[in-house]
Amino acid sequence: MPAALIQHPFMSQQALAECNARAMVDAMLSFELALAEVQEARGAVPEGASQAMRKTLEAHDFDLEAIAAGIASGGNAAIPFVKQGRAALPEALKRYWHQGATSQDVVDTALMLLLLPRLTSLDALLVRCRTAALSLMQRHGETVMVGRTLMQQALPITFGVKVAHWAIGLEQARRRLAGLELPVQFGGAVAVHSGLEGPGRDELGLAFMDALAERLGLATAVLPWHTDRQPIHALATGLDAAAGAAEKLALDVSLLTQTELGEVAEPVAPGMGESSSMPHKRNPVRCALIRGAARQVHGHASVVLNAAAQPLERGLGEWHAEWAPLLDSALLLEGALEQAAVLLEGMEVHPEAMRRNLAVTGGGIMAEPVSRLLAPVVGQDAAKRISAEAAETARLTGRPYAEVLAGHEEVAGRVEATELERASDPALYLGSSRAQLQRAIAWLEGK
Repeated sequence: MPAALIQHPFMSQQALAECNARAMVDAMLSFELALAEVQEARGAVPEGASQAMRKTLEAHDFDLEAIAAGIASGGNAAIPFVKQGRAALPEALKRYWHQGATSQDVVDTALMLLLLPRLTSLDALLVRCRTAALSLMQRHGETVMVGRTLMQQALPITFGVKVAHWAIGLEQARRRLAGLELPVQFGGAVAVHSGLEGPGRDELGLAFMDALAERLGLATAVLPWHTDRQPIHALATGLDAAAGAAEKLALDVSLLTQTELGEVAEPVAPGMGESSSMPHKRNPVRCALIRGAARQVHGHASVVLNAAAQPLERGLGEWHAEWAPLLDSALLLEGALEQAAVLLEGMEVHPEAMRRNLAVTGGGIMAEPVSRLLAPVVGQDAAKRISAEAAETARLTGRPYAEVLAGHEEVAGRVEATELERASDPALYLGSSRAQLQRAIAWLEGK
């Protein structure tokens, strides 16, 4: 698979460098060495054995190709990894390696260790997005633009409120991800800590599990979760929610960058957005990368959600299906948020285009408030007809909507011109836009 050409460009390059096969082996080794250390602390491993293991195995060059090849016969990376680790140890230490653990303990914990720094990076990127969005909101709280429903012009809003909705979606996703717990996995063959040595071994399993969590910086589970995939379900849906928030931003921006609208533009960067055949084009490529990544995350989430119910004490294919979608989702989301942060930080906003587009209908978007003004004078049905007729005349002639209204035979002399001007002024028909903006800012800032 030409991943470098069709998959990796949508991902965070830093995350790709930090989340590779070598990192997976290092994470599995961290689990095994931490397990030996907590077992030694409770007398299940001879004193000094865990340190001897660490000295030997941290210097050992694990054969990644052999581990990859071994997955075909064992079904997961832990089995060939454990074999290599045991083979590298002196005979006296072999029996204490991987004691009481099973392959799922190794893989699940390693995945959590790989994902832990990814969640930290995602949080930092979402904070960047929030900061940039707040700046845009404060600068454009009074920038009036067209609000659109069903892809058509509807009523006026402010650009600040539009950005507020993007920011709230992203911040909701950030808080959701920040509340996730990545738990350690340790249960042994059938998740009841069989095969442990040492005094009071029947009670040691949970103590080892808790100590492992503390040593590795992971959360403590209530019980081993081999076929209780709630932590994975929560993680997958949390990543997907953040992807959806980023996609909403990219979708709106890409629509507003259309040549006919031109209300915003992506930040300028050398070569960014160029076409292979049309020199005049400036394509919203950052939006395309965000949306492409998000769509893949949505697909990965469906795989994980469909693997939530796993049989008996160990999944058969369901567990195995989770690994790639989980990691890919994190890397794709990180890539999408890198683009989103740059997009929000450098977005070009064109208020003049927003004003131009407000006038495209000749004032038709103000037909509702105008109709409301006219209704007591000419009746409800006539008010709707007159406001629509005047808007079409204004559009065709290029005359101001209020002027056309004032000259309408059924309105002339019956409604003050100043009232018509106020009713047809988009800046005076913004509903709770200003209050919403202040409320959103306060929420985003945690006040």
